[in-house]
Amino acid sequence: MAMILPVEGVLPQMGANCFVAPNATIVGDVIMGDDCSVWFNTVIRGDVNSIRIGNKVNIQDGAVLHCTYQKTKTIIGNNVSIGHNAIVHGCTIHDNVLIGMGSIVMDNAEVGSNSIIAAGAVVLEGTKIESGVIYAGVPAKKIKNINEELIKGQIDRIANNYLHYASWFKNENDI
Repeated sequence: MAMILPVEGVLPQMGANCFVAPNATIVGDVIMGDDCSVWFNTVIRGDVNSIRIGNKVNIQDGAVLHCTYQKTKTIIGNNVSIGHNAIVHGCTIHDNVLIGMGSIVMDNAEVGSNSIIAAGAVVLEGTKIESGVIYAGVPAKKIKNINEELIKGQIDRIANNYLHYASWFKNENDI
């Protein structure tokens, strides 16, 4: 069973139709929308500040979401995929975003809608990423603009796939 714990009396809240893997950890001031999935070994720590997660967000295996005490909150929009082993810390991720595997998004960074942060990229503290672009590298830099085909072919496809994958486990957990 997943570890879901209150911090100072505040218990995480989850919307309808969410899947949380049995070894995921979610603590404190976390509010998650509908149709989300939190995968194996993921940690979402709303202990030092709040974390807000929109609808249809998948947070893949080993990812960590956290904040900075009394300084930065973490805000995730709708239709967002956060890749395996990514770190999302005290930042804002707008709607329709793909955060690639192993990438890091630091405090006070802001990722605009319809954008992709490539695998392994490091988005430095305070970086403002405009909508509709791909950023890659260390530190992350703009690579190119995203067209509608890439939005549907990557961002939407991955978010929809994770809704499907979560359905496999929800039925198993009813046993």
